[in-house]
Amino acid sequence: MTQVIWIIVAALVTFTVGYLGYSRYLSQFVELDEDAETPAHKYEDGQEYVPSKKPVLLGHHFSSIAGGAPIVGPITAGAVWGWVPALLWIAIGNPLMGAVHDFISLSGSLRHEGKSIGYIIGEYVGERGKQMLLWFAFLTIILVVAVFALVVGIVFNAYPEVSTASTVYIGLALLFGLYLYQFDGPFIPGTVVFVAGVFGAVWVGMEYPVALFEPTAERTAELGVIVLLGGAGQWVPGAAALGANTAAWIPVVMVYAAIASALPVWTLLQPRDYLSSFLLYAGVGGAIVAIIVGTLLGTSTEPLVIDSSLGAFNGFWGVEGVFLPLFPLLFITIACGTISGFHSLVSSGTTAKQLDKETDARLIGYGGMLGEGLLASVALSALAVWGFADPAGGIGAALPNFASGGGVILTSLGIPETVGAVFMALVLVSFLLTSTDTAVRLGRYMMEEIVGLPAGQTDTGLNPTQEDTLLDKIGSIARGRYTNPLVQTIPAYLLVVSGQWVTLWALFGGANQLLAALALLTGTVWIANWDATKQLATTGVPMALMVTITVLGLAWLVFYENLYSNLYLHFTGALEEPLAAEALASSAVQAILGLVLITLALSLVRIGYRNIQEVRSGTDRAAVNPSDD
Repeated sequence: MTQVIWIIVAALVTFTVGYLGYSRYLSQFVELDEDAETPAHKYEDGQEYVPSKKPVLLGHHFSSIAGGAPIVGPITAGAVWGWVPALLWIAIGNPLMGAVHDFISLSGSLRHEGKSIGYIIGEYVGERGKQMLLWFAFLTIILVVAVFALVVGIVFNAYPEVSTASTVYIGLALLFGLYLYQFDGPFIPGTVVFVAGVFGAVWVGMEYPVALFEPTAERTAELGVIVLLGGAGQWVPGAAALGANTAAWIPVVMVYAAIASALPVWTLLQPRDYLSSFLLYAGVGGAIVAIIVGTLLGTSTEPLVIDSSLGAFNGFWGVEGVFLPLFPLLFITIACGTISGFHSLVSSGTTAKQLDKETDARLIGYGGMLGEGLLASVALSALAVWGFADPAGGIGAALPNFASGGGVILTSLGIPETVGAVFMALVLVSFLLTSTDTAVRLGRYMMEEIVGLPAGQTDTGLNPTQEDTLLDKIGSIARGRYTNPLVQTIPAYLLVVSGQWVTLWALFGGANQLLAALALLTGTVWIANWDATKQLATTGVPMALMVTITVLGLAWLVFYENLYSNLYLHFTGALEEPLAAEALASSAVQAILGLVLITLALSLVRIGYRNIQEVRSGTDRAAVNPSDD
C-alpha cells in the first residue's frame, strides 16, 4: 500500500523550489524596496494602519487566509476523483498560481496606499470597472462569512471541547493585546506565557466541553458535555436542516465576528492571530513531522498508509454515484489550498495596511500561501489515513474526518488519539474564526471604497449630522465601523439558516475562484500600465486559466445541475421524488447568480484586456508610476 508520506514529500519539494526560486524572481520583478515607505507607516492611525513585526503579520495573514476551504476542498476532491489529481493540483498549482496571486495582490496594494484590488483596477480602467469589482468582492465576502460561520457551528457540534477552548483562546488574545500595547510588556516572555495558555486551552476544553443544545455527533455521547440551553431547540432558525446545536452556534459566531471586526487591530486581530499562528504552525508542522516520524519509526497506532477506501484515480466522472467532471470541477472544489480569490482581499486589505517593509511581502504573500498549501496536504493526508466512505457527505462529513485522521497521525509523536483529534479540531476553528472576522473587516473596507472614504479616516456609522442628506446617512451606515458588520452578517445569516448549505458552498466556490481570476487580471493591468517592458505571462497565464476553469464550472452548475437536473426534470415529472418549493427556489436563485457571476467576470476581463491593448500599443496614455494613486 502507498504510504501517506509521499503526499507530504511531493508538496514540500515543489513548494521549496517555488519559494527559493520563483518568489525571488517575483520580488525582483515588482522591485520590492526595503527602504520604501509602506502605507502602514504613511497612514499610521493605531486603528487600521499599524506597522507590524514580520512574525506577527505572518501569523495574521496565514490565519486569515486559511479557513475551512483548504481542508474541506482537498478532502472532498480526493474522495470524489482520487488522491492523485487532488495532490497534483495542490503541489503544482499552489507555487505557480496561488502564491503568485497572493504576492501580486499584496505588492500591488502596497504601491496603491494599501487599497483593495477594486481600487487598483479602477485607477486604470475607470470607475465602472472599480465598482463592478468592489461589489463582486463585497458579495463574495458575504458568502465567505456565511460558509465559515456554518463550518464553525459544525465543528462545535462535533467537538464541543473546542467551543470551550476557543473561548479561552479569544480571552487570552484580548489580554495579550493589552499586555503588549497598553502595558508595553516584553515581547518574548509574553509570547511564551500566552502561547502556553493557548495550548492549555485544549486541556480546559477537554475537561469542560460546552454546547448550546445537546450535540448530535455520536462521539459526544460520553463526554459529559455542559449544555447551556434546555429543550430540543427546534425553535432555533435552521435547526430542522442543521440541528439545533449547530444552528445556534452560527449567530454566536457572527456576533463575535461583527464585534471583533469593529475593534482596533491591536485589540484582538493582531494578538489573536499571532498567538493562533503558533497553534496553526504546531498543527500543520506537527502533523508533517508526525507523518515522517511515524513512517520511518512506525510509532503511530495505525500504519500511515493510504486507506483502501480512497482510490488513486476514480475516473473523469468521479466515484460511482457521483456524476461530476474532473475538469473543471476539481479546480473549483480545491480552491484555498491552491488558489483563492479571498486571499486577494486579505492581501490588499488588512495585510497591506500592516506591512512594515516592502520586502516582507515575499515571506508573507508568497510564503503564506505555501503554508496554506501544506495545510491542504495535511488535510489530504488525514483523509488518506482515516478513509472516506461518503464523498457526497460534503462539509458535515469532511470536517470530522480532518480531526479524526489528524488524531491518528499525531499518535506518532506519543499524543493520545483523543487529545490529538481535539487539538486538530481547535486548529481548524482557529483558522475559521480569524478568517470570519477578518472577512467582515474586509467587507467594511470594500464598502468604504464603494461609498467613498479618504485613506486613514474611519466612520462609526452612528453619528449622522443634520446637514447630511439621506444618501449621506445611508452611505455612513453602509461603511460605518459599527454598522457595516450588520450589513454583512444579517444576509449571511439568512443564507445559512435557509438550510441550503450545499448551494451556498457551490456559490462560494464559484465566486471565490472568479475573484481569483479578477485579482490576477488586476495585477496584470497594474503591471502593464506600470512598465511597458515588463512581461505579462506571470499573471496573465494563470488569469486566463482561472477564467476558463471558473466560467466552465459555473456553466455546469447553472445549466446541468440546476436548470436541467433540478428544474427541467422536476417540471417534466422525470424525478422519482419531486423537489420541495425551497429547493426549487434555491436552484433558480443559484442559476441566476451563476449567470450574473459569469457575465460580470467576462465583462471585467474584456475591460481589462482592452486597457492592456491600448497601453501597450501606445494609443491610450503613458504608463504610470506604480506608486501613483
